[in-house]
Amino acid sequence: MSQMVFFICIGFTAFCMAALLLVPVLVKPSPEAQRIMDVVTSTRPDERMVRSKEKFTEVLLEIARGLRAKLGLTENRKLKTRLMAAGMRSSGTADVFFTVQLGCPLVGLFAGSFIRDNTFFWAFALAILGFMGPDMYLSRMVNKRKMRIRRSLPDAMDMLVICVDAGLGIDQALLRVGEELAVSYPDINEEFTQVHLEQRAGKPRLEAWESLAQRTQIEEFASFVAMLVQTDRFGTPIGKALGRFSEELRMKRRQHAEEAAAKTKIKIIFPLVLCIFPCIFIVLLAPAVLSIMDGLTKMSN
Repeated sequence: MSQMVFFICIGFTAFCMAALLLVPVLVKPSPEAQRIMDVVTSTRPDERMVRSKEKFTEVLLEIARGLRAKLGLTENRKLKTRLMAAGMRSSGTADVFFTVQLGCPLVGLFAGSFIRDNTFFWAFALAILGFMGPDMYLSRMVNKRKMRIRRSLPDAMDMLVICVDAGLGIDQALLRVGEELAVSYPDINEEFTQVHLEQRAGKPRLEAWESLAQRTQIEEFASFVAMLVQTDRFGTPIGKALGRFSEELRMKRRQHAEEAAAKTKIKIIFPLVLCIFPCIFIVLLAPAVLSIMDGLTKMSN
C-alpha cells in the first residue's frame, strides 16, 4: 500500500513538472494579441515626480477644505457661476479662491501692524481691502472675458453661417468655428468645445446651449441660444436665422461704436476745462496782462 502511494506521489509530481514546463507554450498569446499588448503597453513610469510647489498647494487646499467644513460653509452656487464666467473651471478653483479670500485679510492685518501711526486704522483698512480685493479681481476677470467673447461673436457668427451654408450641421459647425478661432479668440473656442463635450457626455442639445448662456452671462449669447432653440423646435432654416442674427450683431456693434463716439464729446469737456483751457488762457492772456500792468506802472510814475 505504501509503495502504491509512493508511486502515485511520484507520478503526480512528474505531471506537475511537465505541466509547468508546457504552460508557457500552451498559454502563449496569439500574434494578434501580442501585437495589441505591444501597442497598449507603456514603458513610461506610472508615477511622476510631485514637485514641492504642488505639495504645498495641495496642503493649503486641504487646510482650506477642512476649515470650510469646520465653519460649516458650503459651496456658493453664485460664486461657482462667477468662476466659470471668468474661465476658471478646474475642480479646486473654489477652494483656491476661498483660501485667497481668507488669507488676504490676515496679510493685511499683518502688514498694517507695522505702520506706527494710527496702527489700528491701517490694520483694519488693509484687512477690509484684502477681503474685497479677490472679489474685485474676480469681477474684473469676468467683465474682461465677457468683453472678449462679445467682440468675437460677430466673426464667429459669420464663420458659422459659412459653415452651415457649406453643408455642416450646427454641432459640427460650432466645433469647426471654435477650432478656427482658437488663436484669435480662445475664449469662444473654450465655450464651443465645452458645449461639444457636454453633448458627447449625453447632455441634450438644448440643455447644453442653455447652460452655455448661463455660463457666459452675455445678452448676445442668450439671444443666440434662444434663436437656436427656436430653430430646433420649430424646424426653421438654420442658415437664414444665423444670417439674420449675424446682421443684428453687426448692427449692434456699429451702434455701440457710435454711442462710444458720442460719449467722447461729453467726456472730453472735463479735461479741456480743467487742464487745457487754463494753459491756453495763461499763454494768451499772460503777455497782455503783463503789458497792461507795465503800462499802469508807467502811468502811475
